[in-house]
Amino acid sequence: MDLSLKNIQKFIVVGDRVLIRPEEESGKTSTGLYLPPGVSEKEKIQSGYVIKAGPGYPTAPQGDEEPWKEKREPVRYIPLQAKEGDLAIFLRKEAFEIEFEKEKFLIVPQSAIFLLIRNDLFD
Repeated sequence: MDLSLKNIQKFIVVGDRVLIRPEEESGKTSTGLYLPPGVSEKEKIQSGYVIKAGPGYPTAPQGDEEPWKEKREPVRYIPLQAKEGDLAIFLRKEAFEIEFEKEKFLIVPQSAIFLLIRNDLFD
């Protein structure tokens, strides 16, 4: 996986979302049949590598007896399971496609991710 995009560090992923670089699609089946371009876009499940992950799910502040007062404590988050470098298997219809520096990326909510494959777990 090549993370050579210099400006990708400027991206701030919000909330429970994950920025994914989709895996290259071959355009042909395992038996060797070539598929038209529209077929692969209709696939229900896709995979790709996590480039960045958001901070997670914000938690509600405790002890909110005086809601009119200014809040001074920082927002706390329940972190996401997805980490940079993970291979994610996700539901394609939940993804939003963007293009940056002539490369396609997907913004996917963590709830649409079915499986994460992390290489460093067994090293």
